[in-house]
Amino acid sequence: MTTPDHQPKAPAPTGAEFLLAAASPEFNALRTTLYRFIFPMTAFFVIWYATYALLGAFAHDFMAKQVWGNINVGLVLGLLQFVTTFAITGLYVRFADRKLDPAAEIVRKNFADGVYDHSGDVQ
Repeated sequence: MTTPDHQPKAPAPTGAEFLLAAASPEFNALRTTLYRFIFPMTAFFVIWYATYALLGAFAHDFMAKQVWGNINVGLVLGLLQFVTTFAITGLYVRFADRKLDPAAEIVRKNFADGVYDHSGDVQ
């Protein structure tokens, strides 16, 4: 089978090759880099959302406080949930472009170069 640019398609990696790749220092560095982003961001967002939900449930007077016209604190904080979601998404895309994609490319290149051979040994 050939790809659209008429180069032969490489055989699919075996399960042993995937296990070897997962144990490689390059993949471990990639996973560590990812975890250093997603765990703090997830914790931040969960705490932020829980704070909003708890304020809505228990701080009615505070959430009903008028900010401008008919706009109250609850509405502003609710809209900030959307802003936060988009901001975190933007940060993740930037982070992935700068940190994750180059590291993932190294792992992909190792597969393409046969660093993880079919016998399960590193070449």
